Amino acid sequence: MAYLITSGFYKPGDKLPTVRKYAADLRIAYNTVSKAYMGLERDGYVKTVRGSGVFVNEPGDNQKGDARVNALAEDFIKSCLEQGMAYEDIPKLVSACVRRMKRGHENQK
Repeated sequence: MAYLITSGFYKPGDKLPTVRKYAADLRIAYNTVSKAYMGLERDGYVKTVRGSGVFVNEPGDNQKGDARVNALAEDFIKSCLEQGMAYEDIPKLVSACVRRMKRGHENQK
């Protein structure tokens, strides 16, 4: 859901479907959708207006970038896991890539 917000599918101010409707449409448990909405609110993607629904927040420029980068990082981690990597090995891979890229950047100066 965060990806749908950061990708622009849901725009700031858009009202999200109710938890019950989303659960029915996706054929998943009500509690699953409810937890997802709570997570989105906790992370600042949406706000709940009692009696009116759940609305996508208007993020600041920094928050937009942070959310997009966060979504990219999560996608990367999921891809690594799907390729059979262990959680513990992912930070090592990222550190090695950062060091290699930093050296390359410093060599260009």
